[in-house]
Amino acid sequence: MARQNREISRQDILPMDIYESQRKERRRDLVALKRNRRVEVGPVATWYFENYETMWNQIHEMLYIERGGEAQIADELSAYNPLIPQGRELVATVMFEIDDAERRKRLLGKLGGIELKAFLRVNGEEVTARPEEDVERTTADGKASSVHFLHFDLTDTQATAFKQPGAEVIIGFSHPNYHHMTQISEEVRSALAQDLD
Repeated sequence: MARQNREISRQDILPMDIYESQRKERRRDLVALKRNRRVEVGPVATWYFENYETMWNQIHEMLYIERGGEAQIADELSAYNPLIPQGRELVATVMFEIDDAERRKRLLGKLGGIELKAFLRVNGEEVTARPEEDVERTTADGKASSVHFLHFDLTDTQATAFKQPGAEVIIGFSHPNYHHMTQISEEVRSALAQDLD
């Protein structure tokens, strides 16, 4: 990721006819990009680490699917720009992916507050997630959303350590009802290191 690409502007948005003509190729390239930005944590949670390119594509897909035209653009920029890493952070969309509706309802009903229990650990030093503040992701009765947007704010020292080949990076949850973690691969660490100044 080019270090200056921290925000998508109106000028970055392609006309829909041009996007549509490039869509197949762009989506293929996006699949390749996301390969090293996706990490499974436990049996049903997947972390998708975002960057300028993933958000640029997301905005264009929303415009393509919803066909809201110029009136829709400002809302999409407002929704997705906050998910672009700003140099000393990593940003993940975390999804609890459970096909069975009843099982999903039961599990999410036990995961209230999980967005505050996500962490990233660099060489043993832990960074707690900062949830995106767009909407509450846990209801008053303790049910968690199936989608969370999480920021991990690294210190300069942590960012430098993260960028070192071979750094041990573990991501996970310390929630009592979903206590899972995983060490990310060197390929994923290397890809995410490009998000950091």
